[in-house]
Amino acid sequence: MMNFNNILTSHINRFWGREDGAVTVDWVVLTAAVVGMAMIIVNILQPALFDNGGSAIASYVAEAAQR
Repeated sequence: MMNFNNILTSHINRFWGREDGAVTVDWVVLTAAVVGMAMIIVNILQPALFDNGGSAIASYVAEAAQR
């Protein structure tokens, strides 16, 4: 009869030996890295995008109001 330690060791060895979910884990890690980099880029570019965009929209609205 196997004791708890042997059963646990057996389960751990089977878990580490399987590669069924390895591709899924790779995709999750890669996707998280891409999303993280996109968030960093948006944070860096946000002031330039929204400040310049807001003034451009305001000038277009002002020109349209004068017509």
